[in-house]
Amino acid sequence: MVGLKKYLLFIVCFAFGGTFLYSQVDSTKQYHVAAVGFYNLENLHDTIFDADTNKVLQVDYTPNGDKKWDTEKYFHKLENLSRVISEMATEVTPDGLAILGISEIENKNVIQDLVNTEKLKSRNYQIVHYESPDRRGVDVGLIYNPNYFKVASSKSYTLKMESDSNLHTRDQLLVNGYLNGELVHIIVSHWPSRGGGEKKSAPKRIAAADLGRMIIDSLLLNDKNAKIIYMGDLNDDPINTSVKHHLKTVEKKELAKDGLLYNPMEFLYKKGIGTLAYRDTWNLFDQLILSPALVSESYSSYKFHNAKVFNKNYLKQQSCQYAGYPLRTHAGGAYTAGFSDHFPVYLFLIKEK
Repeated sequence: MVGLKKYLLFIVCFAFGGTFLYSQVDSTKQYHVAAVGFYNLENLHDTIFDADTNKVLQVDYTPNGDKKWDTEKYFHKLENLSRVISEMATEVTPDGLAILGISEIENKNVIQDLVNTEKLKSRNYQIVHYESPDRRGVDVGLIYNPNYFKVASSKSYTLKMESDSNLHTRDQLLVNGYLNGELVHIIVSHWPSRGGGEKKSAPKRIAAADLGRMIIDSLLLNDKNAKIIYMGDLNDDPINTSVKHHLKTVEKKELAKDGLLYNPMEFLYKKGIGTLAYRDTWNLFDQLILSPALVSESYSSYKFHNAKVFNKNYLKQQSCQYAGYPLRTHAGGAYTAGFSDHFPVYLFLIKEK
């Protein structure tokens, strides 16, 4: 648990989109800090073909497949990802992330290999994972530091559409647990892609937003002060209809009431900060969204402090046409030995000691 005096300066003076939050914390007090993040791991597949499944990427990610995916490449990707995860949030808390939602993972085994890497194994990260019906063979999951977070229960929700019986996409994962004794609810999602075009595919993401909102409403019905963090790769920006009007988010904390959710990523998006780039345009698909109980100004229990995109230089392409873009594992069909096509995101929750 972090709240030591030497870390207080970071909490008080931490920049949020270039604006310092001096007014939001009392510099005479000490605070416990917990960091929560999300990372799209870009097709974290092992090298083994699973004959019991019919997933389109299963063959590609084998030594004889299109990606020529072998043990050396697999472990190099694990090392790359572990470096990123090990560094996230350590500018404030040396323990790093208490909770991390992840997407584009093939199975539980690849998550286990990830948390067992040299850079992460000392944190003893634990795993929550369910298999999804996604045609690409990728799921969402959660890793957590048991020194901070204790899982009470979990459930996986499958997205279905009456208008599209052939939809097979990622489930949405609900994990209920205690963050240093406080009940919080984490929902991890990876909405349907923009394949076929943004407008044509939009109904699928609206359906995903409606499913997410149903999960949130059921939690708020049981407890109107439920502390909920909805996270994921939404394949839409914070200003899109799916997020604003179906998930029901607002840009300003003071508007987060009566069930409306606070989306700190909207401010970052409007400042031109993104998590992935396409045709010289930045998108911020990777989002962390909070229920009203996490955004009040009283820090007697855990409350939101600030959010960031983790976009260090080593995560970026350094030259040519795509300089500054996320350095991917594959690009244009070629192996580029990178990290992911998305930058991860994270936020800090704080409460008075």
